[in-house]
Amino acid sequence: MSARNETPHTILKTLGQEKEGCNGSWEASTENLTIQQVIEVSDIKKDKLTGASQKARALEVMGTCVSMRVSVEGMRPKEAIAAVKNGDFDSQFN
Repeated sequence: MSARNETPHTILKTLGQEKEGCNGSWEASTENLTIQQVIEVSDIKKDKLTGASQKARALEVMGTCVSMRVSVEGMRPKEAIAAVKNGDFDSQFN
């Protein structure tokens, strides 16, 4: 996987997991981040992410969740990304 200072490791740390690697399938996936946890990860990693705003950086973190098979707010990350782009979570962002 990645070095310990990269986004996937920070996501695992936020989830309270130590093992590296992603779930084998969406059906086997049990991990879930709240939008607030996504924002926390994006704030921690803001120097390494390219997004100009907190919302843009959170979208990058959710993109990482796709390959890790980690849900966001009970949705698959692509659905959560669409919800964020639609403004459903605007009240959570600075």
